Amino acid sequence: MDHPPIDRVTLDDVRAAARLLDGVITRTPIEPFRAASEIAGAPVVLKCENLQRAGSFKIRGAYTRLSRMSDEEKARGVVAASAGNHAQGVALAAQMLGIHAIVYMPTDASVPKLVATRGYGAEVRQVGTSVDEALVAARAEAARSGRTLIHPFDHLDVVTGQGTVALEILEQVPDVGTVVVPLGGGGLVAGIATVLAEAAPHVRVIGVQAESAAAYPASLAAGRPLSASLGTTMADGIAIGTPGDVPFEVLVRLGVEVRTVSEEQMSRALLLVAERGKQIVEPSGAAGVAAVVAAEPGSLPGTVVPVLTGGNIDPLLLVRVVQHGLVAAGRYLQLHVRIDDRPGSLAVLLDTIAGTGANIVQVEHTRTDTSLTVSQVLVNVQLETKGLEHCTAVVDKLRGAGFDVA
Repeated sequence: MDHPPIDRVTLDDVRAAARLLDGVITRTPIEPFRAASEIAGAPVVLKCENLQRAGSFKIRGAYTRLSRMSDEEKARGVVAASAGNHAQGVALAAQMLGIHAIVYMPTDASVPKLVATRGYGAEVRQVGTSVDEALVAARAEAARSGRTLIHPFDHLDVVTGQGTVALEILEQVPDVGTVVVPLGGGGLVAGIATVLAEAAPHVRVIGVQAESAAAYPASLAAGRPLSASLGTTMADGIAIGTPGDVPFEVLVRLGVEVRTVSEEQMSRALLLVAERGKQIVEPSGAAGVAAVVAAEPGSLPGTVVPVLTGGNIDPLLLVRVVQHGLVAAGRYLQLHVRIDDRPGSLAVLLDTIAGTGANIVQVEHTRTDTSLTVSQVLVNVQLETKGLEHCTAVVDKLRGAGFDVA
């Protein structure tokens, strides 16, 4: 069905996209999240786009964009650039519509995202170390071959498709007061904000970026999209160096607030979502929860809905992030203890630790550290604990027993 061009996304446009997507996407569930509710001082429910087809919200915008291309454009094929989620969304949409797709992905893109994108039938080419660099290659391919570039966020149809998330939230959470959304290029936040501005203007929308890869704060201050240098972040899905013109205009016009979260906050949020919310998400998908947990208790109005934007996480990264989150939450404790180098000293140390209820994971000792005297040994002990208060209790117990704890 032909769809007339639009120059600004409206609520009616998003409703039309929802009809287009009926039977194509999954109506993702919402899940009450009591652990975050207790921290935030308000009801928190998760919008689980990590359970969407292809593992993220991206299929919404990708299918909307591809389905509205002309037959001639479809015949020439499409090209896209992505760290992984948009790649899978485009690849799946192209497969469903019978369109050949080439997708450029960074050289360090996660293996599961690469495999899934190829599994949907797309031709994958790896180039550069960021989405921005992959996008340069995708634009060059589009100019050379005549393929249509399917931008990950900077197109009205993409923003329109992503906005269907907000329609579902309004139906599923009638008392929604705040929607907190991970923010990269801005397509999802722009789509959600557009819907809520018309259908529920009382609802607050907050975009969340990784503080080491945040282009929006400076851009909003300057009043125009600015390129930002990207620092290292685990949240590759929202590590975008330059905001899109289309979503940036929406965020400025509607006054959308943007916050940033640290790597530690994201890793702790990912751990909280996995352990207490029973959802597996990628670090960028947990950014909204990180912002909710970091907010002043009671400062977010109404029922708070963080959007879990994606669940496509490499298992190896999941292990590292969970370990980092456990350390940040005080669930792991690394101790350096000097003891006398005589028989039985180590046994006494380990017995004292056992008496605190901490679980010993690893023990190593050395006699070659320059801080030691001839009669001393340095023991490095890694423990599993019950949290920060337990960590403090363990250290106090050891020091009270006369151990030199560093």
